[in-house]
Amino acid sequence: MISRHENPLGWSLFLHELADAHEHLGELLREAQESLDFDEPELRIALGHVYAHLNRAWTRRNVAEDFPDSQWEMASRFPGDLEPIG
Repeated sequence: MISRHENPLGWSLFLHELADAHEHLGELLREAQESLDFDEPELRIALGHVYAHLNRAWTRRNVAEDFPDSQWEMASRFPGDLEPIG
């Protein structure tokens, strides 16, 4: 994993992805609690957004700099090297 001291840019980008995931998960919770019309399409979109941020955070844990735009889509996919714990 990258180091905050050795890779401040990469560390900042890593934290930014986690903070965005946190923010969007909070929005999802608020919307699910407050919206009478909250349904699976809204859940699918909102969770997909949260997952994309978490997946990019996982990818960024080993990236010292920003990754190129060409890797953005790959970095947003669920990683193959991380097993969910239930």
